[in-house]
Amino acid sequence: MKKAIVYYSMSGNTDYVANRISEKLDADLIRISPKKEYPNKGVMKFFWGGKSAIMGETPELEDYEFDSDKYDTIIFGSPVWASSFTPPIRTFIKDNMEKLKDKKIAVFICSMGGGSAKTIEKLKQFLQIDNFEAELELIDPKDKQSDEKDKKIEEFIEKF
Repeated sequence: MKKAIVYYSMSGNTDYVANRISEKLDADLIRISPKKEYPNKGVMKFFWGGKSAIMGETPELEDYEFDSDKYDTIIFGSPVWASSFTPPIRTFIKDNMEKLKDKKIAVFICSMGGGSAKTIEKLKQFLQIDNFEAELELIDPKDKQSDEKDKKIEEFIEKF
């Protein structure tokens, strides 16, 4: 069976990693977006995104295609917002919780400087699982590329 990468990206880092993983695993990309986009510049970017993450908001999403019967593994990708995963990921999981129960779940988290470990723990709690098949934490993978980050991505991919 196939793998799906379900992700949200604002600044392009999560998108960059999702595409790298997809190329190697031949996984389907499911990029989700809220119907009302968040501010993506200045202090409002951090205020609205952080507030939405802390409050556990579930924004309405643009239409996306997800047939859970096609996949045995779901890989979630999210930036860190206020030490949590993004509200669009929360909405996707909430809307598809029953369809995710028998799937293998993995995660990659992108941040600008930290908070990934807390984010991963919050995602486990929300999904009601103990462990992910694989976890990957990266700081600015697109904007600050390095051999070390490339190696981490490759090691993550090898777990599948």
